[in-house]
Amino acid sequence: MKLTYDPRHNVAYLRLHKKAGREVETIRLSDELNVDVAPDGTVYGIELLNANEQLWGEDGGNLVLLNEAEGKQREIHLGQ
Repeated sequence: MKLTYDPRHNVAYLRLHKKAGREVETIRLSDELNVDVAPDGTVYGIELLNANEQLWGEDGGNLVLLNEAEGKQREIHLGQ
């Protein structure tokens, strides 16, 4: 999994799988969210438009990783 951010266009992309030549369909869920899906239903990535607002909003620019089974949490500051 890889999270990239392009400040020039204010777009972030969470890549879950490499496309590796596979054909995917981009589904527009809202003005700020697109999802890339393969014909078999595999989600390849999630694109965040207007990413600043979405990434640096509620959690202050931190990516919160939560293991609910163990009750452990880790925060990674994304910077800005």
